[in-house]
Amino acid sequence: MNRLCEGFVLAGRYRLESRIASGGMADVWCATDDVLQRTVAIKIMRPDVGHEELFALRFRDEAVHSAALNHTNIATVFDYGEDDGLAFLVMEHVQGKTLSAVLAERGPLPPAEVRSILGQAALALGIAHEHRVVHRDVKPPNILVREDGLVKLTDFGIARALDASGHTQHGEMLGTPNYISPEQVRGEPATGSSDLYALGVVGHEMLSGDRPFDRGTPIATALSHLNEPPPELPDGVPEDLAALIQDCLEKDPTKRPPNAAAVALRLGLGDHDLIGLALGLATALNGQSHDLPEDLAAAVDELTPTRFVVSPAEPA
Repeated sequence: MNRLCEGFVLAGRYRLESRIASGGMADVWCATDDVLQRTVAIKIMRPDVGHEELFALRFRDEAVHSAALNHTNIATVFDYGEDDGLAFLVMEHVQGKTLSAVLAERGPLPPAEVRSILGQAALALGIAHEHRVVHRDVKPPNILVREDGLVKLTDFGIARALDASGHTQHGEMLGTPNYISPEQVRGEPATGSSDLYALGVVGHEMLSGDRPFDRGTPIATALSHLNEPPPELPDGVPEDLAALIQDCLEKDPTKRPPNAAAVALRLGLGDHDLIGLALGLATALNGQSHDLPEDLAAAVDELTPTRFVVSPAEPA
């Protein structure tokens, strides 16, 4: 019998209010934290006898990866726990809509709005990549947009630390076919560049209103990333924005932008955004310091009277 219903109290603390969304391995609920008296979002793993152990490992990974990332454009994780076989993740409740819902309601978005959403998502990916975490599932349902325009990247459910082993089964291809990179289709490991490819697909969809590589079936869609160029963008898209989307969608990862910070810079983010990214990259939560990309360091140097002094990163 499914215990999850309105009013159910999880771990003696989190009172479920309403179901927000359902995914492949979990349901997301709006809930009240009875201890701190605040509204939260709770992701609860859906029991699956055949894959329970694997899903549980990925769920714990999501908690660890997400908790290590502290940035305005990343949904904050508050807690992780298990209650009588139910693993759950407690996150900030974002008052907004998924980008997929925004696109369903409004269709193609104006270039200025696309720049803002892509730029904020790039800032989030920049922090994740600096912490050596690859998201591996960048897509509109995992990008939340508040009414004030603030963007939150969420759902690190299949993210993987670059210096750790994953939980991928033999022959399993993780990611969503509409947004998966060519190298992932070939069975190669996902990297930060793979996330930038997915971001390029999202950007193309925002500007055109259609998924550029949707071929009707998962296999045909995945293969189209390998063999087909993206459709032309609509007339009226600014040249610099179209060029960035094209660069992110290069089949060869070495021809894509060098990092997420470079994407954010090309999208023309404001001074405050660039400084925030620099601070996030300069100091990791574990206390280690990191090198800033040269282009970002130069931009920050022009924006502030005091240059950020960053020690060399230790070898990974």
